Amino acid sequence: LKLSKEGLFDDSYKKDIPLFIKNIVIITSLNGVVKDDIIKIIKTRANYQKIFLYPTTVQGKDAAFQISNAINNVNKNMTPDVIIIARGGGSIEDLWPFNDERLARSVFNSNIPIISAIGHETDFTICDFVSDKRASTPSDAAKIVSINQEEMLQYLDEIHIYLDNTIKKTI
Repeated sequence: LKLSKEGLFDDSYKKDIPLFIKNIVIITSLNGVVKDDIIKIIKTRANYQKIFLYPTTVQGKDAAFQISNAINNVNKNMTPDVIIIARGGGSIEDLWPFNDERLARSVFNSNIPIISAIGHETDFTICDFVSDKRASTPSDAAKIVSINQEEMLQYLDEIHIYLDNTIKKTI
């Protein structure tokens, strides 16, 4: 309630996720398959993107502190287009660090757009509501940040045709 009254959940503060993303920071654990799934999907869809892993604990009493520090450190020392905070599913106790007030404030204060990819489709945390975009799963986050290369080529063809027609009309 306190965070809501302060406006941390308001859409007016949410940053847009860029359409063409070149650099991605993934804040997640090095253990488990979450990082592997995200990387595989991104590399399959858009192999031109650079992925930087920022390893943290994503469960337990130190997780919220580590993730918050990671967000602050990325904002201070890196210039990615987007940050993904990712963790696979688990019990409500496992996901509890993503309800931490300090973490919520770090997400809100980030100058870099943040996608929250915590748990499964039915899991919701405060981090989801404060972030600029919620992905229903970590795999969904990978699809959000990576434009399929075939779609990109089709888009470029459409731009080419539009420019060609505009030039012909002008001449």
